[in-house]
Amino acid sequence: MSLVDFILHIDHHMVNIVNNFGIWTYLILFLIIFIETGVVILPFLPGDSLIFAAMALAANPKYGLIPWILFIVFLAAAVLGDSMNYEIGEHFGEFATRNKYLSKLINKEHLDEAHAFFKKHGGKTIAIGRFIPLIRTFVPFVAGSGTMHYGRFLKFNLLGGFLWVLLCSLAGFLFGNIPAVQEHFSIIIIGIVVISVIPIFITAIRNRKKPVE
Repeated sequence: MSLVDFILHIDHHMVNIVNNFGIWTYLILFLIIFIETGVVILPFLPGDSLIFAAMALAANPKYGLIPWILFIVFLAAAVLGDSMNYEIGEHFGEFATRNKYLSKLINKEHLDEAHAFFKKHGGKTIAIGRFIPLIRTFVPFVAGSGTMHYGRFLKFNLLGGFLWVLLCSLAGFLFGNIPAVQEHFSIIIIGIVVISVIPIFITAIRNRKKPVE
């Protein structure tokens, strides 16, 4: 099973996870979100689509997932993941980007995009970046390596994490079981990804149009 297959057919894979692991599903989902947001070298794990699919299953009583527990699990994973990423950036950011071995594990293009996004939006980037795949994994790392005070970071971390999990959860819970959505689930997931990355392209285009000083 490839990562692309997992993301595009995440609804089916979620059913398999629930059926095979039962209550351990909560831990598995926590770890996926925690790793996606907390480990700077793994920004490609599913985030939005995973929350959407999990909450769609939670809306169906036969799967036994409790929505409010899922919400707490996702929120805790998102906030703790970003906090760990911040700590990695604060203590090892400069070393990791300069080390010839570790730097190969960090996507420099996405890291530069996060730097540009952070420079433009400041502290709000922590909250805004939650809604942008790939960027959201690098933003806490940039904040930590840029010596942003943790208290200020935590404020935006909590706000962004809450809004991100809330919106993805509500979308999945309210719309995930609509027949038309279920029949075209893969297309919906692709749409979520495309819409999410639009700000990256807009920022990149604007940066290219700026005159070189």
